[in-house]
Formats: sequence, C-alpha cells, structure tokens
Amino acid sequence: MNTNDRMTQESEKDTHLSQLASVGQIAAGIAHEVRNPLTAVKGFLQLLQQDGRNEYIDIAQSELENALTTLNNLLQVSKPDLQDEESQTIYLAVELESILNLFQDKLYDITVNTDFNYTNVPIVGKKNQFKKAFFNLIKNAMESMYGEGTLSIMHDVKGNDVIVTIKDTGVGIPKDKIQLLGTPFFTTKEQGTGMGLTQVFSVIYQQGGNITVDSQEDQGTMFTIKIPKQQQVKQRGVKTLNLHYEERLTMKDFFFENRYEFEERLLLEAINVKDKIEEIHKIGNINLLENAHKLVLFVVEEREHELISFAKQEGMAWAKYSLTLAFKLEWIQAIRRTLWDFLYNFDLLSKTEADRKEFYTLEKQINENIDQFLTYFFISYSNYKDELLAAQRKMVDDLSVPIIPINREICILPLIGTIDLMRLSTIQEKVLSQIEHHHIQTLIIDLSGVTPMELDASNQFIKIIEGISMMGCKTILTGLRADIVKNLIQIGVGFNPLAEFKGTLQQALNDVIYDSQLNK
Repeated sequence: MNTNDRMTQESEKDTHLSQLASVGQIAAGIAHEVRNPLTAVKGFLQLLQQDGRNEYIDIAQSELENALTTLNNLLQVSKPDLQDEESQTIYLAVELESILNLFQDKLYDITVNTDFNYTNVPIVGKKNQFKKAFFNLIKNAMESMYGEGTLSIMHDVKGNDVIVTIKDTGVGIPKDKIQLLGTPFFTTKEQGTGMGLTQVFSVIYQQGGNITVDSQEDQGTMFTIKIPKQQQVKQRGVKTLNLHYEERLTMKDFFFENRYEFEERLLLEAINVKDKIEEIHKIGNINLLENAHKLVLFVVEEREHELISFAKQEGMAWAKYSLTLAFKLEWIQAIRRTLWDFLYNFDLLSKTEADRKEFYTLEKQINENIDQFLTYFFISYSNYKDELLAAQRKMVDDLSVPIIPINREICILPLIGTIDLMRLSTIQEKVLSQIEHHHIQTLIIDLSGVTPMELDASNQFIKIIEGISMMGCKTILTGLRADIVKNLIQIGVGFNPLAEFKGTLQQALNDVIYDSQLNK
C-alpha cells in the first residue's frame, strides 16, 4: 500500500471515529428510536387502566424491551470496554468457522465458500467483541441475499496484517450510502436500526484494525477487514469478580445470592447466543437463563439423576422445534466457563482454598457432570429426530402406495412416478397386508402416471401380481402405456391368468361397479 492510500484510509478511519463520538448525533438517534416505543408504552398503559386487557401488557412489554435493546446497543458502541474483557490471542479462522456453525439453519439455499490461509497466525484483542462483529457481518450478508446466493469468506495474511473478506451476492448498497455505513441508526434494512454495523466499525477501529466496503447494487457487497497480526499473549484464566459473599455461605447460596451477576457474566461469555435468547423462548418456550441456573444447581449439588432427566427434556425440546445445535453447544460451554469463574471466586472469598487433590477432584466432578448433560442431551435429541424421521418415512411410504377403498370389497391403487425395486418392496408389503386385513376382493391398479419401468422392476411387478392372485384377490390393470407393455412383453411372462386389463380407470370402475350390482 502506498503512502497516499494509507493516508486516505487513516483519514476515513479518523472521520468515522469522529462520527461515532458525535454526541449530538447519538442524542438525536436516542430521541427518535427510544421516544417512539416509550410513547407507545405510555398510551397502552393508559388504555390498560381503562379496561385491563392483557394484550396491552404484552405490547407495552415488547416496546419497552425494544427501547432497552436500543440503549444497550448504544452503550456497547460508545463504551464497549464496559464488558471488562481482557485481550487475548485470537485465531480468526477458528472463530469464523465457529460463527458459521450458528447459521446452519440458513445454509440450505445459500452456498458458502471458504478460503482460509495462514490460519495459525494470531491477532490479539477482545475475543467476544470480535465474535460479535463478525457475527453481524455474516448475518447481514445472508440477509442481503434473501435466502439464495453465495457467501464467500477468506482469511489471509499480507505483510503485517491478517485480512478477512466477507463477500455476498446480495442486493448491494447504493454508492452514495456506503460512506454512511457504521453511522449510528443508519441502515439499508426496512426493520434495521443500524447498530449492528456501528458495533462492527467501532470494534475493528478501536482494536487497531481497518475496514473497507466495496459494493454494487444487485451484485453484492464485500467487506475487507485488516487487523495487525501480533505475538501470542497469555491466555485468559479465571477472573476475579465483584461478588457478594457472607461468612459460612454455602456454594448453592453463593450462586443464588449472585444470580444477576452470574447471568451478566454468562451473557458476556456467550456473546452471540445472547441475541437468540428471546427468539428461542418464543419458538420453543425455552428459557435459556432459567435453564442455565437449573443446570448449575444440578452440577454443584451433584444431583445426577435430575441432571440426566433435565438433559433428556432439553434434547427433546431442541429437536422438536429444530433449534440450531451450535447455539446450544456455545451456551453450555459458556456456562462451564462462567461456573469455573464463580467457583474460583467462591474459593477466594471463603478463604478455604482447596488443596491440589481437592481441586482436581472438583474439576473432574464438574466437567464429568456437564459432559454427562451433553451426552444425554444429544442422545435424546438424536432419538427424537430418528423417531420423527421414521414417522415421516412411514407417511411417505403410505403416500407412495395410496390404496383407496370404493366399497368393502373393491379398492383402487393409483401409482404415479418412478417404480423401482425399493418402491416395489413397499408396494408389495402394503398391498398384501391390506388385502389380508380388509379382505379386498378386487384391486384396480392404475399405471397411467407411471414412468417406464426397468426390466428388473417389471419382473418384480409381475411377481406382486402373482402374490395378489394367490391371496384370492382379482387384479385389474389400467392405463398401461406402450413403453410399459413393451417391457412386459420382453420379459415373456403371460399376464392373462393373473390380471384383467382396461384402457382407463373410469372404464374399469364402470365395469366393476356394474358387475357388483348385477351380483346383488
């Protein structure tokens, strides 16, 4: 990079930092974004006083939550150090892989290409802030493609910089709007607040990096992030926290007394799960924070059977509502880290420091309990999914062999699509069992919607007709096309003793119903 380009980038960086620090701009944004939901709350509370309808409470609570979210986002942008997070060694390729796992439910129609080079080159910074920033960039890229397109992510090293590019094939950004990206409350989304990209720019700049944007409307957008590579630093250990403690407080009571602090610490550890808490609660009525306290209680008190039952219940719930497993894994690992921080502080405050043997015993017990939770969670999750797949497979099998009763003795089997050996096996099983169970006397098989059968399938189909005849049921075949007849002729097996033939299903029905009326 030449001197002029570097000076231009530094100028843009200084300009953007100045924008972020503009008190007047942020104040105007607060007035616009927070005043509206608070006004709505005021109005609905007044209505509530008049007739006491519960839906007004729900709307008021939702609007208050919107206002609080906006304020929290502002705090994160203006003072991200409030997280009190220590700098540590970060391998961005690892974090990018982890973040992509959180979007598994979005990747059915989106193609993701990754090109990760020099993955062992570290940077130093605040990991949770970087994870949140890249989560926002990837989320925006996917949303810009409306479910279809290609997302390309590259990790490379050039000179003294680790470079990450995130490129999408989405709707793009107008040229006159690119310079406004990252400005508080500026967004190109109908329902957006602009705070996500504001957090991205803020984190990258404040941790010594640089970010550029290239975009064309209807062609896509590419974000290029450059962060200075640095030597490794000492990894983060347990942290001394400002927690409440009284003499002779039990470990259970210690967690209870510091419940709020535990939640705060946990949300910092699971930075990208934090934004999904409300969504997960709405989808599956799963309260992640309440369940975290329950899990910690079972672990600390060694209530193993209750822990296993809880894990099974959780696994079934996550499978039932098809919630992304990556969020659960990140959440549980965040609980584990937070739990160890609190145990360290309990030991520190109670001044009853454990000896080495006691410490390793405790470590083994806690890690085994959490691992046991994960084991039973995944077993329950897999079992539920297997049962669901089996039920769906049975439904598909039933739909592939739709035996339709006309009366107690006559049924129709209209076959559509490809008839291969696997499907013929299903047809044979169901047809023969239905003949036995319902005492079917005449089965009309319509083949007008069937694609040409291979010779081996045609041969197996004839054997099924033989089996139907052996059970005393009459077979009528309708809708045979020329290509199917040619295969049957080529096999050289006579059909005449086994089945009757009619040109159309309507003709077969008319003849069968007429014959049955004559026989009454």
